[in-house]
Amino acid sequence: MKAFFVQIKCELGEVYQVATQIADSEVASEIYSTAGDYDLLAKFYVDDDVDIGHFVNERVHCFDGIKDTYTIITFRAF
Repeated sequence: MKAFFVQIKCELGEVYQVATQIADSEVASEIYSTAGDYDLLAKFYVDDDVDIGHFVNERVHCFDGIKDTYTIITFRAF
């Protein structure tokens, strides 16, 4: 399994709705609200053979209220 994070920028007033949609879909292992350029930070795990770009496009961008995302790919946990 490989872990990666996606920072999510939401449409104004849509943060809680987006977070609820992601949580209800059970696609992310953790979701946090954040301050700064992005509104949410979500942690995902996928099998080693899964393409992260396709995963984000198909399983994250599909939620209503998402304006922008920034994906952080991880290599090793310490």
